[in-house]
Amino acid sequence: MESMPVATDPHVEHGYTTDKEALLKRLRRIEGQVRGVARMVDEEKYCIDILTQVSAINAALHKVSLGLVEDHIAHCVVGAAAESLATGDDSIVRDKVAEATTAIGRLLR
Repeated sequence: MESMPVATDPHVEHGYTTDKEALLKRLRRIEGQVRGVARMVDEEKYCIDILTQVSAINAALHKVSLGLVEDHIAHCVVGAAAESLATGDDSIVRDKVAEATTAIGRLLR
């Protein structure tokens, strides 16, 4: 069986690359929120206000995660299914589905 391309291979296009700038913008916004929380702690702000901001950061990260899962399924899993149909080798799609399932499991912990 031919080996699957490594995720860090520069020649492999990922599903999120079409929206890469939007993804980076969202991550920079989250990064700013985290710095804001650190500043709140440093300034000894009210704990409930800090927790509210932490909750907003978690929600934003979950949204990023779900977007990446959606992109993985739409691009990588669907691409593997097409390749599987073309080659008759269903291990390709099974590997991508297992990969997605494992990632979703990590998100749910």
